[in-house]
Amino acid sequence: MSSKGSNYGDIHRYEPARESTAATVAIVLLTLVEVAFVAVFAYGLVTGWGVDPVGNMYLGFLLAAIFIDLSFVLLLYRKEFLPDVMIVKKRRRKWEDLYVREDQVDGESAFGDVSEQFKKAIYPYYEK
Repeated sequence: MSSKGSNYGDIHRYEPARESTAATVAIVLLTLVEVAFVAVFAYGLVTGWGVDPVGNMYLGFLLAAIFIDLSFVLLLYRKEFLPDVMIVKKRRRKWEDLYVREDQVDGESAFGDVSEQFKKAIYPYYEK
């Protein structure tokens, strides 16, 4: 994030969608192919193609083709018709992942205040 003074939730980058005509034509054609695959799959289910092994493999191929075609439609739509937006988000610090409170970030000194340690050693109920 190179911009200075970004607040959390601000839009950092916004590029509008291209909305190309070629992508629109491709999505329409892929949708027509999708409808044809779904129609043949539904016809195969109704007429009982799944009873014999070859028909069952054919239905499986049709179902795979339906989902692959749908993935291409969604990929084209996402790439060509949705804007590219980057939003500034809050990054968690490493000590927050360890459930450490903010006042414990620096930890405790191994030596600390020697006089306080001496007082605690002599009188265990000593409070600061």
